[in-house]
Amino acid sequence: MVNRLTLLHTSPVHVPVFDALAERDHPGVALRHVVRPGLLEQARAVGAEGVRGEVREVLAGVGGPVLVTCSTIGGVAESLQRELGFPVLRVDRAMAARAVGTGPRVVVLAALESTLGPSAELLAEEGAEEVRGLVVPGAWEMFEAGDEGAYLRAVARAADRVTGADVIVLAQASMAGAVGLVRTRIPVLGSPALGLAAAVAEGRTG
Repeated sequence: MVNRLTLLHTSPVHVPVFDALAERDHPGVALRHVVRPGLLEQARAVGAEGVRGEVREVLAGVGGPVLVTCSTIGGVAESLQRELGFPVLRVDRAMAARAVGTGPRVVVLAALESTLGPSAELLAEEGAEEVRGLVVPGAWEMFEAGDEGAYLRAVARAADRVTGADVIVLAQASMAGAVGLVRTRIPVLGSPALGLAAAVAEGRTG
């Protein structure tokens, strides 16, 4: 079990969320936060593969184990772990596994279009039979404006409108707070708690 873990974020809003989760669920685990907003900005412009070199450079500089909390670049980061020689985990893999275990029909809600492709690929890897992706209208603009309440309410409303699914996954880690706001009977999963638990369990002491 890991007792020190580096988290790579593309937004500073994730820092207090993961600190609170670590304090609640994993006492004794020390988190180190590295925030690189430019990685997401570049990935949105050129695609996740287009920032592979930049992601490799950041990860090599911080060492491991690392949990990457950005779903857009998570797959690229995870694919570098053999080359880097230390564990690199994407925050949404544990959520994807839980979702597939819940049912074969999965709906992905995202605030960014750039997240839908990586999330769908991950769910397919985990064995999902049917994946539908939906972008929550206006959600990213609310997030960028710092209006967390409006952002989470928009995500919750979008989840409540979903039909014909066995489970709903929230693609961005920042969406997790919407889980407590939904009214739908369809299970809704967020990634931070599941992803952090997986990283703590699978990482090695550095």
